[in-house]
Amino acid sequence: MENIYKLIAEKMEDMSKSQLKIAKYILENPNNIPFFTVGKLARMTDVSDATVVRFATFLGFSGYPELQQKMQQSIQKQLTTTERLKMSNEVYKDADQEVYNIFLDNIENIKATIESLDLYSFRQAVKMLCNAKNVYIVANRSALSLGIFMQYYLQFLVRRAELIHSTEFASEQLYTLGEEDLVIGISFSRYTKSTIDIFSYAKKKKANTIAITDNHLSPLIQYADVVLTASSHMPTFIDSFVAPLSLINALLVAVGRENQGNINEKFKGLEEMWEEFDVFYK
Repeated sequence: MENIYKLIAEKMEDMSKSQLKIAKYILENPNNIPFFTVGKLARMTDVSDATVVRFATFLGFSGYPELQQKMQQSIQKQLTTTERLKMSNEVYKDADQEVYNIFLDNIENIKATIESLDLYSFRQAVKMLCNAKNVYIVANRSALSLGIFMQYYLQFLVRRAELIHSTEFASEQLYTLGEEDLVIGISFSRYTKSTIDIFSYAKKKKANTIAITDNHLSPLIQYADVVLTASSHMPTFIDSFVAPLSLINALLVAVGRENQGNINEKFKGLEEMWEEFDVFYK
């Protein structure tokens, strides 16, 4: 497809007043928009969410997510942290309103993730987690927080779950990697090279792979057997991991339900250990 911004400009003469407001805002802020959810773009242009969706279909796309991906392709670069900080100052100008807008943006990310959830892929991921001999979670930089959370709970639900967050130690952890193992790669824009390198190595070793990422432009996609996407767009210097964390929560609950028999026995033993070592405050 031709450059999306050129396409928008060419179609402006046929747009309604509301659509023109969206088009002008996009053309004036080309670096900001790929981070905007439907709700955020609607608020910034003073139109309804439905108008934003209709704008995307007017341009010939299946919906706003596809339009958003095309805009990201057209930019052909990922904003630096400095650029995102500058964008944050432009978008969130009112200090008090900023607090509410950040909550609203997180809500929009969860909504967008629910709407784009591929249930078949989700069920495949659950099946792979339940059947894996070993599970390795690869996550770095800000995504490390998601990896730590996922590994903490997976260790109770599957045979073995390890977190890999350094290429320095990856060789020791992965030297026996094989077809019965599962590697989960977690990365969001700006994607971490070490995560991609380890994830591609896993595919080379014929391990099963699950990518948890933001969209189908992610460099993890080409190495993934199953792809799960979660919206993390926020026009600020930090990533919004509310939706990815919700997706991981859903995976953990589903795996727990599938492995309930084994888990009950494991937790019974753990409770005895926790009691023995006085782990929890009384």
